[in-house]
Amino acid sequence: MVNALQIPRTIRHPCFDEDAHDSIGRVHLPVARVCNIQCNFCDRRVCANLEIQHPGWTAKLMTSDEATALVRSLVSERREDDFVVGVAGPGEPLANEETIRTLSLIHREFPWLMKCVSTNGLLLEERLPDLLAVGVKALTVTVNAPDGEVGMHIYSWVRYGGIIYRGKEAAEILITKQLRGIKAALSAGLRLKVNSVLVPGINDAHMVRLAARLKKISVPLMNIMPLIPGGKMKDLRHPTCDEIRDVRNLCAAAIPQFHRCEQCRADVIRLPGRQIPPVVSNR
Repeated sequence: MVNALQIPRTIRHPCFDEDAHDSIGRVHLPVARVCNIQCNFCDRRVCANLEIQHPGWTAKLMTSDEATALVRSLVSERREDDFVVGVAGPGEPLANEETIRTLSLIHREFPWLMKCVSTNGLLLEERLPDLLAVGVKALTVTVNAPDGEVGMHIYSWVRYGGIIYRGKEAAEILITKQLRGIKAALSAGLRLKVNSVLVPGINDAHMVRLAARLKKISVPLMNIMPLIPGGKMKDLRHPTCDEIRDVRNLCAAAIPQFHRCEQCRADVIRLPGRQIPPVVSNR
């Protein structure tokens, strides 16, 4: 029987602390089916190739009960809190009630486990009380543009309040909501990082402006990730290593940069000392 009074021995997170990247594991629970925005590079897949790390890919969707059983199995096996539990897709976690239900069940049974969510931020401000109630301590918010002029080339549409917005208006709504949600989450004491996908020819020349906007609202950490061509951007190229390094160096003048992101799947299970294949149907 797990001791519900156990307190965490660590609050380190492998996606926030580079020195914890190899010693703290991560378990992503693929419970978020739907998404409320359409990124032009997005390529969400279920029953995806199990050998490839790719955001938004998962072997299968899980129910809350299946996800809780998986975590219970891992806690029993590990008998220590050397991993964090998060929801990062394959859709938008905050647009799916299954996310909150899953984290609530896990928090009730394992309150000491660090719980995190990766979100596009559109619903962050209004769902923040729900996240706090289920014990979420860390957030990653993906922000890809400093304004609507840039964002309109990255997003096809945004669905908010039952209305689908397109073009510059969609991007402006999303960015406004992202920044407001980030400010609220930081004020609530959550640990927070901003992910930004570097898209050559689209937002690469605007990353410094984005970093400046994030600095103004006290974002403590930024993670600039290379584009994985897909969706409407399948014919674009990956940024080069030099391009990524140069943009990170420029943005580092405003915000510290994270360098060890692996752009994990929505069902990744990576524990210290070994990696479990993301096959969840037998859990």
